[in-house]
Amino acid sequence: MSISTPGMNPLQSEILQSMKAHWGLLLFEGIVLVALGLFAIVIPVVATLAMTIVLGWVFLISGFVGLFTTFAARHAPGFWWSLLSAVLAIVAGFLLLVWPVSGAVSVTMLLIAFFTLEGVASIMYAIEHKRELSGKWGWMLVSGIVDLALAGIIFAGFPITAAWALGLLVGIDMVFGGTALMSIAIGARTVGS
Repeated sequence: MSISTPGMNPLQSEILQSMKAHWGLLLFEGIVLVALGLFAIVIPVVATLAMTIVLGWVFLISGFVGLFTTFAARHAPGFWWSLLSAVLAIVAGFLLLVWPVSGAVSVTMLLIAFFTLEGVASIMYAIEHKRELSGKWGWMLVSGIVDLALAGIIFAGFPITAAWALGLLVGIDMVFGGTALMSIAIGARTVGS
């Protein structure tokens, strides 16, 4: 059964059909984001250190994989640039693992940039939903505005905010993002009914 309303083009109809068919996945993702977000809000210092350590391992492992593949393809163009990239990833990962508190300060600066870009992307996503599909676009708009506000809060208190900001603010972002996804999922479930 195809979902369509007067004035809706076939692509919009297909998107609505897909959203209705997969609303449960969006709902599940939203619930998981809210649960993880609440954990990070309750224990922000632990969440900050955990994120820094996980990021350290990601850089370290990706650096060693990059080093292996660089030497395996040593005759390919860009060998030296690839080698430099792999070594930088290894060094960054090592530093984050050895000095996670200092790493949290650096990652906090990245978090400011992330929340700024994520806020803009969420606002644009909400505008797209308003134009095309869902009546629940307001939650996504609020999520984007919250992201921009979080970027401002971190920036205003930097560097003191580095001790708790990652955990607390990522937790808040996850709660709002998860709530937005759950709202869109519930709206998608009832579309065309």
